[in-house]
Amino acid sequence: MPASITLKNIPDALYEKLKETAEINHRSLNSEVIFCLERVLYPVRISTEERLERARKIRAQLNPVFSEKDIMRAIKDKRLGL
Repeated sequence: MPASITLKNIPDALYEKLKETAEINHRSLNSEVIFCLERVLYPVRISTEERLERARKIRAQLNPVFSEKDIMRAIKDKRLGL
């Protein structure tokens, strides 16, 4: 049988963030708290390869604002004090 818990003295900013996140995720405040606790207490371990693959997929969806050449030029300019 599931247990009940009462939280007291939750900082206002944390409470507002929980409410906001619950609304975004279409969950009740209670469900959002349970979800957050599960993520912290039962984290999903993913391999380095899977993490890199996820990062590559996200990167592929982005429209680069700067090219690699632009970035290298900025690094060089900073080193030269320009």
